[in-house]
Amino acid sequence: MRLEGKTAIVTGGASGFGLGIVDKFLAEGAQVMIADINGAAAELLAAERGTAAISQQVDVADGASVNDMAAAAIKAFGQVDILINNAGVTHLPTPLDEVSEEDFDRVFNVNMKSVYLTARALVPHMKQRATGAILNVASTAGVSPRPNLNWYNASKGWMITATRTMAVELAPAGIRVNAINPVAGETPLLKSFMGEDTPEIRAKFLSTIPIGRFSTPEDMGNAACYLCSDEASMVTGVAMEVDGGRCI
Repeated sequence: MRLEGKTAIVTGGASGFGLGIVDKFLAEGAQVMIADINGAAAELLAAERGTAAISQQVDVADGASVNDMAAAAIKAFGQVDILINNAGVTHLPTPLDEVSEEDFDRVFNVNMKSVYLTARALVPHMKQRATGAILNVASTAGVSPRPNLNWYNASKGWMITATRTMAVELAPAGIRVNAINPVAGETPLLKSFMGEDTPEIRAKFLSTIPIGRFSTPEDMGNAACYLCSDEASMVTGVAMEVDGGRCI
């Protein structure tokens, strides 16, 4: 029960890596808000997970929606100890000069602006309590980019830099900020990363991962649990690769 007595918000918590983090946190004793653009899915999952889980529909690219999420969590839990910025999107593999402005704006708003909006909504609360942990789910794409995912790669590189500068600024306030860099996994975004899902493309993708498998939601949950627990009280500003050796 490494997170007993802790409360957490997990954005994008109704599927993929986010759901893996939700389930690990619940298993370790935390109370968790499953926050997702798909409010119905979040509500269903919260009902299945029991009284320690609540749901919230949120558009992480919209300031008013993020503020509502923060207020609902504080009202329900009394305080927010942990914030997981997991919600993310990508554009399809496309030459960088052919990505539509609409797709660029969506990647920018969901992957980058959301980190600003959640910080604006919750950092004052954490400062007031002089404690807190923020975890940004970045990507190996921000460290070792793949061609044709240029603006997605750039958004995750931005998130890693944001993590480090947030960590430096917020450490005196008692707030730790870290990131995890997963390699692609069996999530709803996998097909988008690969362009199409065929055995040949999967084999080519897996050949770049020394351990020889995709990241799993459980892998992300385990890494997130450590970084957000008191065991990592001296760890801040880290972007931990959880990638089977992909970035070596």
